[in-house]
Amino acid sequence: MTDFPSAEYEARLARAQDAMRAAHLDALFFTTEAEMRYFTGFRTLFWQSPTRPWFLIIPRSGLPIAIVPEIGAALMQATWLDDIRTWCSPHASDDGVSLLIEALRGNARIGMMMGRESSLRMPMVDFWKLRDRLESASFVDASALLQGLRMVKSSAEIQKIAAICAIASNSFANAAQIFHEGQRLRDAFRAFKIDLLNQGADDVPYLVGGADQGGYGDIISPPGDEPVRAGDVLMLDTGATLDGYFCDFDRNFAFGHASDAAKTAYDTLFRATDAALQAARPGMRCRDLYRVMADVIAQDGSDVGRFGHGLGLQLTEAPSLISFDETVLRSDMVITLEPSMTVGPGKVMVHEENIVIHENGAELLSRRAPPELPIL
Repeated sequence: MTDFPSAEYEARLARAQDAMRAAHLDALFFTTEAEMRYFTGFRTLFWQSPTRPWFLIIPRSGLPIAIVPEIGAALMQATWLDDIRTWCSPHASDDGVSLLIEALRGNARIGMMMGRESSLRMPMVDFWKLRDRLESASFVDASALLQGLRMVKSSAEIQKIAAICAIASNSFANAAQIFHEGQRLRDAFRAFKIDLLNQGADDVPYLVGGADQGGYGDIISPPGDEPVRAGDVLMLDTGATLDGYFCDFDRNFAFGHASDAAKTAYDTLFRATDAALQAARPGMRCRDLYRVMADVIAQDGSDVGRFGHGLGLQLTEAPSLISFDETVLRSDMVITLEPSMTVGPGKVMVHEENIVIHENGAELLSRRAPPELPIL
């Protein structure tokens, strides 16, 4: 059982193989979760265990080959694949390497993810063994090829992302019932996670934020026992999931009252987001959409390095809305708009929305934040 009909995966495979032929690639070799899910529909939390490697091969023609530990055989057999090769893992000396060598032998150019936002999820010594045994093959960087495919979402993918955005929007709308002055920050996080699950999210693997007077500083540390005080601005940034697809947006809330600096920063970020919403359309470069927001904020850069990114199977995907990303926006890309700005020494404010690009412009997937900083 997969999250989409077989036709969805067949279409992805066809696009990939067309791109492979154009790039003169004989095979694609993947070791990471997002690529495995993208081509097969194989979704499991067992990726949280680093002990066992998982492999997928996309040939230039024909169906994908899954090489997985025996523990994953039943789930993989429930996908649309029929070439599934297994071994008993962990193995003392051969954790799937001989099966990989057999499957990849004869391919001269093998594409792998090697660029930004990629990793090798197999023992390095096993990869060296694989490379040495396939002495006539060359391993080449296929990151741009895969990112180009995954950046443009199918209508089915967009529906998944829209659904989880609606769930998170409903939870943010319950802020007055979830958060209160004097509440420990860890309890605020926990209550919000519970509400997301009650609203229908499958999981909340990502939830960060902070609370402080007029803004916030460290927003990636785990929440502590400090209570929310009058005048604090609480920000929560959620990456909840539904059928393996993420939302990723935040909301800001003041308690009791808000400082003029906080109100002004919120207004600036709201206007920067509005400017990006009006400007975003196919044919525009990511660096130019970044500049639209930066011009409103009137600063060169931000404390987090970019003003948005791709979204889908992963919390953050290519492209980046940053000064050096030349990626051209295309219809059906799903991205975040995430301008940020400094509001005081060591304090920032961040505003984030999720959108999909259409031929005639951008459509919000997250429910738009209010134009003025909410005060609870």
